[in-house]
Amino acid sequence: MFSAPTAAHATAVGSTPVRTFEYSVGGMTMKVPTGCMFTHAIRGSGKRITYQNAGVDCAFVAALSSGFCNWRIDFTYADTNNRTYRTSRGRTHSECKIDPMRNNSPQTLPRYGKACAHLAVNGVRRVSQCHHITK
Repeated sequence: MFSAPTAAHATAVGSTPVRTFEYSVGGMTMKVPTGCMFTHAIRGSGKRITYQNAGVDCAFVAALSSGFCNWRIDFTYADTNNRTYRTSRGRTHSECKIDPMRNNSPQTLPRYGKACAHLAVNGVRRVSQCHHITK
């Protein structure tokens, strides 16, 4: 479910496959098929993040799915001891989307460590993707 973090010096982009899962919305069972990737992009230098975005891209049969309902994308920031010190919680979107996406504001982090993006569907974290923030 979690991929290895990648180093973020100027620009880093990483993708993690979204595993197939089922969930219930209003008594209906929704199924997310294979073929979707969760991508997290980050730009900046050192502890300064100038751009950050995360979203899902689906291909082939997965693109025909009803998508992700009650979804939210959160960004978290952890220090070099893996202690989360900041969370930017996204809004929960009740509509169903095949390509949920969220941008985060530019910011300067107080410490080196890692920046992660997380996709939650129906209140359950389903996939995460992280980048190391190093000197």
